[in-house]
Amino acid sequence: MINFSILIANYNNGKYFKECYQSLINQTYENWEVIIIDDASTDNSVEVIQSLIKEDSRFTLYHHSVNKGCGFTKAACMKYAQGDLCAFLDPDDALYPQALEKMVQGFMNRDNLAAAYSQMILCNEKLIPEKIYAGTKQIYNNRYFFNYPIQFAHFFTFKREAYLRTTGINPYLKNAVDQDLYLKILEQGEVKYIREPLYYYRLHSNGISQDKAKQSSKESFARVIHDTMKRRGIKSINHKVVPEFFTSSHEIFELLNYQTNKMHRLISKIKLTLGNI
Repeated sequence: MINFSILIANYNNGKYFKECYQSLINQTYENWEVIIIDDASTDNSVEVIQSLIKEDSRFTLYHHSVNKGCGFTKAACMKYAQGDLCAFLDPDDALYPQALEKMVQGFMNRDNLAAAYSQMILCNEKLIPEKIYAGTKQIYNNRYFFNYPIQFAHFFTFKREAYLRTTGINPYLKNAVDQDLYLKILEQGEVKYIREPLYYYRLHSNGISQDKAKQSSKESFARVIHDTMKRRGIKSINHKVVPEFFTSSHEIFELLNYQTNKMHRLISKIKLTLGNI
């Protein structure tokens, strides 16, 4: 039976964790573990988490004595993970009850599959669903896919064996940690799109990926894309030279603007259709 590791990197999300926890214990799939690392929170996160998980052996909590940042904490989560499948769950978000079961089914009899992802539903601060995030679509995975401008996000699930073939999560990244992970995993095999929401994404003012951090995240994402281009040995894209050294996010995103045109999207759809026949 496939074992599933749910990985949670927490920082100051004590007020939201109860709903995250409830969504885990309500899963229809039962063979799972949860690794939680608290990154030196200054709120009551550790007390809240400890009071909820209590003596439940499926949950393991670690905490840093000093703040290490998102990349370091998520990389540490992977060191403790023992599951065949792994996925990150933000402590202020939650999973649909069938999320793990649907993901496990998606990997059945698919040796070439490295990852799978689903739609997610955007929620207000009280985790009340509002609408399905429109940016997540089925993608054509090749060396020129960089999760930009067409994107997928949660619920991204990957084989631990695929992760171990990569250089792993960059512990020095503060932003775009997930983007870096996605692109590394996509180099290890095929990816499956599950066209239904399995993830509740909470929108609130303290979210790391929201307005205050958007510019910093954009810069980090551009650096991740540039590193990916270098790692994949890509010298030019659409007749434009990939710079040897990173200078600006604008320069990197300009290389990928052609992917927004209708012809490029049509060709990708045709390739997807042919690949599914």
